[in-house]
Amino acid sequence: MSAVEQYARAHIVTDAPIEEGETIPVVLRYDPEADPRSVRVGLPGGLHEWTFSRALLEQGLRAPAGTGDVRVWPCGRVQAVVELHSATGVSVVQFETKALMRFLRRTYLAGTPVVH
Repeated sequence: MSAVEQYARAHIVTDAPIEEGETIPVVLRYDPEADPRSVRVGLPGGLHEWTFSRALLEQGLRAPAGTGDVRVWPCGRVQAVVELHSATGVSVVQFETKALMRFLRRTYLAGTPVVH
């Protein structure tokens, strides 16, 4: 079983003046040996990283899911929103759903033991 790390381009949803279409690199991580039920989402700069249930991410791609520090919901047919709360505020990140689905697929493959 090996760890999965995937970078995804995402939009920060904000009312701050940012250039239209500007994206940021967000890192998605999964380590089945450390915690087989959780995924991590890290924003640029390494200052903030959230760990939450892989099932929450999967559920949130179909319907609004989550309470507390992390919420996930579909946004139209091709995007999903991940709302991340921290002591310094809230980050709302919009992803392409297919990037999150690709990541989830990789996590399930990584968690499958190799049979010889």
